[in-house]
Amino acid sequence: MTYRAGALVFGGGHVVLPLLQSEMVPGWVTHTDFLAGYGAANAVPGPLFTFASYLGAVQRHLPAWSGLLIATLGIFLPGALLILGALPHWSALARQTWARRALLGLNAGVVGLLLAALYDPVFVEGVRGPGHLALALLTYAALSVARLPAWAAVLACAALGWAFV
Repeated sequence: MTYRAGALVFGGGHVVLPLLQSEMVPGWVTHTDFLAGYGAANAVPGPLFTFASYLGAVQRHLPAWSGLLIATLGIFLPGALLILGALPHWSALARQTWARRALLGLNAGVVGLLLAALYDPVFVEGVRGPGHLALALLTYAALSVARLPAWAAVLACAALGWAFV
């Protein structure tokens, strides 16, 4: 499951979020564990691919260590194989007009996938009323306008969630 998600990644780990959710939540991890792991993965620096490692560790069918190892290999292996296979041909491919145009189209598709992942499950699950929407908008403003560090925004939102939910 994570191998297929890793093979489809182009432009960032958020692209695979809907795929990981549809593949993992029905029978491998609970919906609550999925969203908790996604939130934690966004609260720390580093690639979102580590979220697949978390899913492997919390799945219900294998020992945690083997699930973690399989999921980590599964998410990173396709990219590594692609690099090994494409690197010798990259400079010749980069000179091709059709290849550059294809990459522009793929980039546009990735933007659409990222917006879809932002909406469902992030917005659908995270914004459950006007208060949540207000908090999300205030946090966005604090991060983008006031340049609040991400760790401070996470701590502030966690404290507000604990106090009011």
